[in-house]
Parts: sequence; structure tokens; C-alpha cells
Amino acid sequence: MKRISVIGSGTMGRGIAFSCAAAGFETTVQDINQASLDTCRSYLDKQFDRAIEKGLLSSTEADAAKKRIRFTTNLEDAVHDSDLVIEAVLEIMELKIEIFKQLDQYAPANAILATNTSTMSPTEIAAQTNRADRCIALHFFNPVPKMKLIEVICGLETSEETINQCFEFGRTLGKECVKINEFPGFAVSRMNCMIGNEAMNMVMEGVGTIEDIDKAIKLGLNHPMGPLELADLVGLDTRLRNMEYLHKTLGEKYRPCPILVKYVKAGHLGKKTGRGFYNYN
Repeated sequence: MKRISVIGSGTMGRGIAFSCAAAGFETTVQDINQASLDTCRSYLDKQFDRAIEKGLLSSTEADAAKKRIRFTTNLEDAVHDSDLVIEAVLEIMELKIEIFKQLDQYAPANAILATNTSTMSPTEIAAQTNRADRCIALHFFNPVPKMKLIEVICGLETSEETINQCFEFGRTLGKECVKINEFPGFAVSRMNCMIGNEAMNMVMEGVGTIEDIDKAIKLGLNHPMGPLELADLVGLDTRLRNMEYLHKTLGEKYRPCPILVKYVKAGHLGKKTGRGFYNYN
């Protein structure tokens, strides 16, 4: 693999783009919104500056990585010569399916098409293409440059060759990969959503304050972040979509906490809006 295309320039997309460019891949970021691409470009510039300050990259390496990134609003232009396309848009199945139909049309026949979904079926998405054997889910974690894991989720028809190529891609990024057979929520999201939802129920029941529940999990279970702090980082709207999907597919134990639903309705989506379980203003 030499050329990677990232579809979507939000939190996950720009983190994946940074990691790919820093690892030496020619990287294209596509988004239908030019303002989002401009925000992504500014974010990447800051991330490369921070990497230099921390000694993770030399100024020469950072400059070379920046030159390996290009931005476009045109999907066909973004993927026409790509070896691997990573879709990183909202967790909405209909949206992902529509994008994969276009990717199947525009990307080279041998290109791998990957979705960065945290819960949804790569088999269902792949079925909309003529290359189900070259479709897979690559679940990155936020923040992508720091998190070492990629869940490699195999659809029903994903080939061993595709799996092996994705493991090699992950190693090139300096990450560890685990192979997960498809099931709603995979491994990490299934557990993470359950922990976070139970923490929200505990807040609603008055078991403890937001801060104390997070502190208890961090110090008692050695988690780097509390579950409520993490939900704010992920985005409460994203977490709600995940919970609704898991509730639909896995049953009652994944019913979203009423507080989560209420916060999303109020527009308190977490760190990105300045207010969620915590106030960031």
C-alpha cells in the first residue's frame, strides 16, 4: 500500500489522516464540506507542530508528512488511484451504504474498502458492493495518533489476503491489530458502551457525582479516562447512535440511559459543543 484515502474529515478522519501521513503514506482527505476540510488542515498543522515539540517527528519529517496530504471535496478524485479507502463518517448505516456504493464505482478494482464503524455490520455494508472480499471494518480509537489499537473486523466474505494486508497496514502505523469476527459492537465498543451507560445510570440514580464516578473507575480499575469523560470526548450524539444500534441488535441491556437521550436533545454533545457531562467553556 502506498496511497490511502480517508472519507470524512471529522475527529476520527483527521486523526487517521495524521497517522497515515506520518507513517509515510500518500494521504487524501475527502469531505463534502470545504469548511470541514479547512478545519482539518488547521488541526493537522497543529498536530505536526506538537509532534515536533514532543520529539516524535523532526521538522524535516513533519514537513514531508504535510506534503503527503491533499484535500478534496470530490469523491471520485479522492479515491481513483487509492490502495486503501477508509470511510470515517457518521454512524448512520444508510449513509455508509451510499458512500460504499460510490467507492465501489470509483476506486480501483483491487483497492480495499474499509469502514471505521465502531458497531455496525461490515457484511451489510460490503453487500452493497461488487467486492465483498475486499471490504472490512478497521475500528480506530480516539485520539487516533495516541491509541495503539485497531480492531480488524471481518465480514462474512472478507478474504484472508485483505485481512493480512490490513494487519500489515496497522503495523506500518505503529499500532497493534486484533482480529474480531463480526458481531454487533465487536469487542471494545460492546464493553465500552455498557460501562459508559451504567455510569450514566449511576449519575441518574444519585450513586455519586460525575467527578467521583469517573475518579472511582480511573483509580479503581486503572482506566486512563473515566467513562463519562470518555463519552464527552467521543460525542454524546455518537454514543447515543451506538447505544441505539446495540439496543436494537443485542437487546434490552443496551437501552440508552435517559440522561444520555436528554443531553443530546438539549444539544449538550460533549467536548465538541463545550458542554456534556462536564462544562468545557
